[in-house]
Amino acid sequence: MINSNITRMRSFFILGFPGLSPQYYGLVSAVLLFVYVTIAVGNIFIFTFVTCEKSLQKPTYLVFCHLALNDLTFGTVTLPKIIAKYWFGDSIISFYGCFTQMFFVHYLGSAMSFILSVMALDRFVAICVPLRYPALITNNIISVLCGLAWFIPVSLMVTVVFHALTLPFCKSNIIAQCYCDHISITSQACGDYVKFAQVTTLCIAMICLLLPLAFILFSYISIIVVIMKISNTAGRKRMLSTCTPQIFITCLFYLPRCFVYVANTIGFSFSLDIRILLILLYSLLPAAVNPIIYCFKTQDIKQALMRKLRATRIGIVVKIFT
Repeated sequence: MINSNITRMRSFFILGFPGLSPQYYGLVSAVLLFVYVTIAVGNIFIFTFVTCEKSLQKPTYLVFCHLALNDLTFGTVTLPKIIAKYWFGDSIISFYGCFTQMFFVHYLGSAMSFILSVMALDRFVAICVPLRYPALITNNIISVLCGLAWFIPVSLMVTVVFHALTLPFCKSNIIAQCYCDHISITSQACGDYVKFAQVTTLCIAMICLLLPLAFILFSYISIIVVIMKISNTAGRKRMLSTCTPQIFITCLFYLPRCFVYVANTIGFSFSLDIRILLILLYSLLPAAVNPIIYCFKTQDIKQALMRKLRATRIGIVVKIFT
């Protein structure tokens, strides 16, 4: 039964790293600003370059665009507030602002899982049934699948936010994290309904993370089995190189999360500062590193970049000598 006597806090206080000395606030804010600029520049570049370069108008690179958009949005939702805390001392976030941030944090993570499964499907069809690839995987089909990846988590995350909003808040308004997430918010609530909201959210998280992960594992294991059956060594390397970027990106997203979850399950505890740092790293590191993987581990993007650079260099030389 939902408690009708709900306490509405006017705002929350973002704690950040509780053990951090004030003398390092400027350094931390500068590092976080650098990370945000890296995320913004890298992902805007990938999105713009793939969108404008006709040779990259292929299903695989359309998925990269959706990943770049997700990474850019996640960095924009989470980083400005924590940067403001350490740079300007602005630790306050409004009640509904905190819930809005929580929605996007979990929604974007869930959407990323489904987009990664679309990426795995693309590579699975390309390597396991290559003759059917042109018919099964087209730009339109990938656009529809990525659209579903963005759409499916919406109702699930609305449910998560609604359950959290109905909780009575009777503890402190301190968010022991660098941004508002479900655990940090519900830990300030009280009443019998808190456990139900937490269990419901856990089940939704398992659906959004583990179901795509199961399909991703099936896809890449099948791909590796097919590649290992190729007798030609050069052919094996060539086939493996076509899915190496996707494997790197998927590992960056899932492996740190699995490590933290397994460590908590077996009773390996972290200090609050280390826990917050780990969560920040596995949330933001992929967003910062993914554009580098796209550029240096994907032949088509690398070659298109080299052509653009050569054309620019030739244009500059021509202008100088004319």
